[in-house]
Amino acid sequence: MKLSDDQVRRYWDDGCLLAEGVLSDADTQPLIDELCEWIDKRAASLHADGKLSQLHEDAPFETRYGRLVQQTSEMGRGMDIMHMRGAAMFQFLHNAALLDAVSSLVGDEITCNPIQHVRAKPPAGDADNSWSHGVPWHQDAAVMMPEAEGSNVVTCWIPLGDSTSENGCVQVLPGVAGGGYIRHQKEGGTMIVPDLQPDVEPVFAECRRGDVLFISRYTPHASVQNRSDRCRWSLDLRYQPTGEHTGRTAHPDFVVQSASNPGNVMDDVEEWRRLWIDAFENPSGAAMHREE
Repeated sequence: MKLSDDQVRRYWDDGCLLAEGVLSDADTQPLIDELCEWIDKRAASLHADGKLSQLHEDAPFETRYGRLVQQTSEMGRGMDIMHMRGAAMFQFLHNAALLDAVSSLVGDEITCNPIQHVRAKPPAGDADNSWSHGVPWHQDAAVMMPEAEGSNVVTCWIPLGDSTSENGCVQVLPGVAGGGYIRHQKEGGTMIVPDLQPDVEPVFAECRRGDVLFISRYTPHASVQNRSDRCRWSLDLRYQPTGEHTGRTAHPDFVVQSASNPGNVMDDVEEWRRLWIDAFENPSGAAMHREE
């Protein structure tokens, strides 16, 4: 789904845009199924090791993970895109409806930036040692190398269920991205130095499954704790024009759309998996969080 001219203008004016109905349930269901399969296997392994007493096999997707992680924080170990390397996830990174919208912001030659995550934000009472209590104010530019200062990296924050103020949806500060990078600190988690926090009223970006929240790398955003009884599941993916610096040379980027050279598009999941494995086994390049 291409974004309208008005939506594109609002993204550049505000540094963020909530686009409703970009994706269908059919687009995201394979991801949910793949996550459920991973959770099944992980829970079975931890149960066999005596680290889980209850498997909660009949619990729905929205609540099962929280009940499991409440028993052991090891439940979430390895649950991220680059470690799971699932076929459904790889296919989704090429999703035509998503890329149609992304192309409205970065052009038709699109690279998938290597900074990409799947997030399970459990209820705060289920995981006291997790980030379920919230994420401090930060810019995505803070997790990129300074060399990517001029790159047009767009974050796509994608809920896999309803994301509300109750379960810790994203908050954004609209209209300040034009000021560029703000100095961050590591204390308290990678966050904007409190004295430099823009004096702007936060907006709760509540959204539903199928919506996409587009965020500029310079837009401050955060989230509050999950006060509900269910997990807040989401993806945050990043795309950019092909040829621009990714800000993370230690990890693999790849072309997902090219009108000028379709042969450059990576469509081999095994090659994608190999690149990630090689990045971990033979580390090189940089993966850093900025401060200055």
